[in-house]
Amino acid sequence: MRYVLILLVVLLFASCDSSRVYEQQVDFDRAWIVTDKPRFDFEIKDHTQVYSLYYTVRNSLDFPFSRLFVTYTLQDSTGIQLRQELVSNYLFDQKTGEPQGSSGLGDLYDHRFPLVTNYQFERPGKYSITLEQFNRRDTLDGVLAVGARVELAKR
Repeated sequence: MRYVLILLVVLLFASCDSSRVYEQQVDFDRAWIVTDKPRFDFEIKDHTQVYSLYYTVRNSLDFPFSRLFVTYTLQDSTGIQLRQELVSNYLFDQKTGEPQGSSGLGDLYDHRFPLVTNYQFERPGKYSITLEQFNRRDTLDGVLAVGARVELAKR
């Protein structure tokens, strides 16, 4: 009986997010250093589908700015760059300074920001997203983790 209950709980959590194709994050030691350029490798099996790509951020109140600047690079398995762009997103309200995002424990906040929506890959295969921080400091205090998420786009 106990094993059946555990299996049901696992299946419940696994089925909650049927649009997710890939999701991973890299944890930092309370700061994102400019030389840290996390790379997330994923596989696209069905290139006829349309996908949305996101990056995720977990930050604390120690983050010194209201917004975060990130350059993302999307590459195929041969290293060919498919897209690269500098994106900017607010972690704190511009006027009030109140933290945005969903709050987990205490002063930690999680965010999910779109990189590319309704994207169709040319072929099945392995791809990667690399994230680089481009703020005014080499060390961004208060960034605890960044990640990448690929999901089926909602049509």
